[in-house]
Amino acid sequence: QVQLVESGGGLVQPGGSLRLSCAASGSQFNVYTMYWYRQAPGKQRELVARITSGGTTNNADSVKGRFTISRDNAKNTVYLQMNSLKPEDTAVYYCKASRPGVLYDYEYWGQGTQVTVSS
Repeated sequence: QVQLVESGGGLVQPGGSLRLSCAASGSQFNVYTMYWYRQAPGKQRELVARITSGGTTNNADSVKGRFTISRDNAKNTVYLQMNSLKPEDTAVYYCKASRPGVLYDYEYWGQGTQVTVSS
């Protein structure tokens, strides 16, 4: 069992930066692939970035060159550094942990943190 708690959201002006954190409790954080998703009002939840247990990262095209995902296994934490923020980045951002199981994948979600980009 893994519990995830996001933090770092808030209100920022266009062009500004924020760093989101997702702290995980439980064991074996280092074996999980970690994800950041976001969901804007009236839209489906979308994948923003992911980082594997080995440190390989992938970003959605909409955030490439602006967002960076990273992890600190010693602190059981994954981060999302968001630069050059745009109003369209406004959403609730969620953290997810996933690892394969014998019959199905284990997935855990955080409660989300609100990011609002507005002048």
